[in-house]
Amino acid sequence: MSDAVERAARDAVEAADNSETVRQIAAILAAQQLLAQQQLQPAPVQRQEFNATKWLVIGGVAVSLGLVGALFAVAVAIGAVCATACLLVLRGLWADFQKGK
Repeated sequence: MSDAVERAARDAVEAADNSETVRQIAAILAAQQLLAQQQLQPAPVQRQEFNATKWLVIGGVAVSLGLVGALFAVAVAIGAVCATACLLVLRGLWADFQKGK
């Protein structure tokens, strides 16, 4: 009879271990399902209000940079014309000097 009692005790311990394992597996599966549901739901997107001041500042900066660029281009063009004129005058002077005038 003690053999049967020992076997019953071992079976009871095994059943307790199995039920604890089943509980842990069920908890893990539930956590995975919750995680999957959270990942599927997109986060709500908050639309920002239109800020006219921000766009006016951006436009003002862009216009200012464009004007500075245009003035720089005009300055380079004037410099190129002056350099060309100076070189033409110096070439004429050098030619006159070479001829002995």
